[in-house]
Amino acid sequence: MARTEIVTITNMCMVYEGNKVLVQEKIDDDYCGITFPGGHVENKEPIVPSVIREIKEETGLDIINPKLAGIRDWYEEDANERTVSFLFVCETFSGTLKEETDEGKVEWVKLNELDNLQYAYGFK
Repeated sequence: MARTEIVTITNMCMVYEGNKVLVQEKIDDDYCGITFPGGHVENKEPIVPSVIREIKEETGLDIINPKLAGIRDWYEEDANERTVSFLFVCETFSGTLKEETDEGKVEWVKLNELDNLQYAYGFK
C-alpha cells in the first residue's frame, strides 16, 4: 500500500481587534459564504509566510506574528485528494483594509454576530 497521497495545503486566519473579527464573503465557483481570509500554500512555500501573504492579498493588511490555532483536514473521495488547512489567529496588524477583492467582500463584524452569518467550509 502506498504511503503517499495528493495533498492540498491551505491556510486561514482569524484577524481580530477587541470584539471585532475580520471576515470575507467568498464568491467562488466551488464555495461561497462567510469565512476567514486565507488561501492556498504555494509549492515549496513555508506555512507561516503563506498566511501572511494571503492575508495581505485578500485584505490589504500586514499581519504580524500569527499564532497557529489548529489544523483541519478532510478527504474528498471524488477528487481522490486530501486537504490540510492550517488555522491561525492574529491580533497584531497594520495597513489599510481593502473592503473588496476578486475573492469577495471583506468586513469587520462583532464576534457575537458570527452566529447569524452563512458560513463557507461548513464551520459553525
